[in-house]
Amino acid sequence: MGHRKRYTKEFQLRAARLVVEQGYTRREAAERLGATEWSIGEWIKKYRAAGELGSPDSPQPAAEDLKALRAENERLWLENEILKKAAAYFATDAVRDTPGFPSMPRNTRSK
Repeated sequence: MGHRKRYTKEFQLRAARLVVEQGYTRREAAERLGATEWSIGEWIKKYRAAGELGSPDSPQPAAEDLKALRAENERLWLENEILKKAAAYFATDAVRDTPGFPSMPRNTRSK
């Protein structure tokens, strides 16, 4: 049988704050701290009921900022991928038009 871990109140509260105040998902916090997602969820409920954590209706500014930054990061990553593909496309075009470069067919489709 497995041994049940005991965590201090301070540890539980810090884990709950990672999710509530800093915008981590329960899974991210659990992986980072070595606890279970379920335990972190229970700690959040426990400390919200005790008034030691903010309510779910009033997210902390740091959590809002983190969500906005993650969304911006995703958008920028996608833009970067598009630009990489465009650069590769135009680079092959420039190589084809270079004097002295072995000719490459522009259109390989047969009619």
